[in-house]
Amino acid sequence: QVQLIESGGGLVEPGGSLRLSCVASGRTFNDYPMAWFRQAPGKEREYVAATSRGTFYTDSVKDRFTISRDDDRNTVILQMNSLKTEVTAVYYCAASANWFVLDYSVRRDYEYWGQGTQVTVSS
Repeated sequence: QVQLIESGGGLVEPGGSLRLSCVASGRTFNDYPMAWFRQAPGKEREYVAATSRGTFYTDSVKDRFTISRDDDRNTVILQMNSLKTEVTAVYYCAASANWFVLDYSVRRDYEYWGQGTQVTVSS
């Protein structure tokens, strides 16, 4: 059984940083697409960043967020800097069962999802 477990969320002031981790178990995802999505209250779940044979970001987080992976530990990391209040959301880790994904930002291309970790940016 595949599981994705996120950690690292919390409350941080504007301008601060958080580091989210997602550990996969049940299978390995070496070079397979893995991503972070987020869902704010009352909004649709939206794409944040992905890693496969490169790294990809939604425009609003470029230069502030960094996605990385450690395939030896089956882990994907999201380093978030210069946080703004508008990024408050539940952050979800996702992984694809397919080595090739046409569009990293599409939710249906990811078969495995974590339970989410809350990120709150507030003063």
